[in-house]
Amino acid sequence: MAVVSPSRPDLPAYRESTTTAFPKLVRMLTGIIGKKLTAYVAGVKDVRALDRWMDGAEPYKNAEQRLRFTFRVVRTLQKTDHPAVVQAWLTGLNPELNDRVPVRLLRDGDLEKVAPEILGAVRAFLAGG
Repeated sequence: MAVVSPSRPDLPAYRESTTTAFPKLVRMLTGIIGKKLTAYVAGVKDVRALDRWMDGAEPYKNAEQRLRFTFRVVRTLQKTDHPAVVQAWLTGLNPELNDRVPVRLLRDGDLEKVAPEILGAVRAFLAGG
């Protein structure tokens, strides 16, 4: 069994986010945060796009990259909290992110720039900070 460093609690979620088939990942993500938040992060206006992706259709734009990273964040938070807490974390102003809303950063931000900030905020939250 792998030992997870307390400073890197997202490593198991990282592995899961990279190895899970995209249709299954979308299904799991919508099961945790709901279709509306998942569609918002993906940048789609209609939740029916998620149904198509769960059925195997190819995602457009950079939706897959955003949803895989969001899944990593959500699964990390879900290890210690209920889905309602995870949803609240995603949609609330976050002091670790200079009072920005994580879900908005996940949808609109340049992932290369905001991913380290978001992961830092997740780790701080899990540490009780």
